[in-house]
Amino acid sequence: MEKVFSNQKNSGNDTLPVDNNNHTTSESPAARAIAFYLPQFHPIPENNKWWGAGFTEWTNVAKAKPLYRGHWQPRLPADLGFYDLRVPETRIAQAKMAKESGIEAFCYWHYWFGNGRRILDRPFKEVVESGQPDFPFCLAWANQSWSGIWHGNPKSVLIEQTYPGKEDEKAHFESMLPAFRDKRYMKIDGKLVFVVFNPSDLPNTESFLAHWQQLAKDAGLQGFYFIAMSNNYSHPNNAYYDAVTCNGPGNFLVTQQSLPCRILRRLKNRNFGKFINKLTNDWLKLPERYDYAYVVEQSLKSMPEDARYIPGIMPNWDNTPRSTKRGVVFERSTPELFRKFLSEALKKVATRPPQHRIVFVKAWNEWAEGNYIEPDAKYGWAYLDVIKSEIFPSRR
Repeated sequence: MEKVFSNQKNSGNDTLPVDNNNHTTSESPAARAIAFYLPQFHPIPENNKWWGAGFTEWTNVAKAKPLYRGHWQPRLPADLGFYDLRVPETRIAQAKMAKESGIEAFCYWHYWFGNGRRILDRPFKEVVESGQPDFPFCLAWANQSWSGIWHGNPKSVLIEQTYPGKEDEKAHFESMLPAFRDKRYMKIDGKLVFVVFNPSDLPNTESFLAHWQQLAKDAGLQGFYFIAMSNNYSHPNNAYYDAVTCNGPGNFLVTQQSLPCRILRRLKNRNFGKFINKLTNDWLKLPERYDYAYVVEQSLKSMPEDARYIPGIMPNWDNTPRSTKRGVVFERSTPELFRKFLSEALKKVATRPPQHRIVFVKAWNEWAEGNYIEPDAKYGWAYLDVIKSEIFPSRR
């Protein structure tokens, strides 16, 4: 797998000079960049049943087609190819790429649906058990029901997210305890970073967070640094968390709901309402489209200046491989516009203490959402090079 790095124009032998507890060596990073990591790149029985044998995230990526003139699809991987996350060498190669590019840690999406139901857990389980790659990580609980949106039926429920109560919370904690004890687990002020994707869905946020804090202390750990992802920075549940970050692209989309915005968007997207769409069988309709430059300009404006709020940035978004004409597209994304997005995020955290100088990147590898920084066939390493040069300006 070493050969996958041969095309990087600035690879060298640089390593990230910051460890899991933010001890620096020669050069301190401008921020602690954490990239969300999707594990859905290996077959599982559930996906085989729902979508056909061998289904992975690549299935939708490879079959995607342009839906209008200028629509960039399909988006194809470069250096790493159509990888399988059951292969240890792939995971090691990803970590090396990330480390060389200024990413401090992967934040693995973690699925626990209640009553012990887990899914897509093999790659992370093997990371913990094998000790490889030797690269920091944390977890984000994707506490959301899975729907049939990929086959045009978003109201059907494939797996329901449930919250059975205290015993299930304890079982959830204990199942992840080997990861929490791992020396690679990312910490802030000695506390384990744990992200909750849908904080508004928890039936009793305060009780759950307090329970896990106690379980952590009983296990000899210093506790958790809980981070909420939210479309609404002022949601009352957010008050119970140590920090809050945005849930892109949802946080941007909720700002686009004024009547003038909706009218202009419907005209652009040929969405004339349910009645006319039904008459035309939706053949005129296009995905919801936004200029990425406008997204960059608007996305961080609504974030409060309080240090509890952590900026999150997106290299792009196009989930039409999954949702076709029901999808959302950010158009004309470029590495330089992404640089502007990252630069604005870094300004937000510049005066914070080093351990709290955090920026989330969503995401490392969400290919079917057009939301990735791994090398692709069009831009290669350009997005990773942007991160490296902004996190370590002296290396430009």
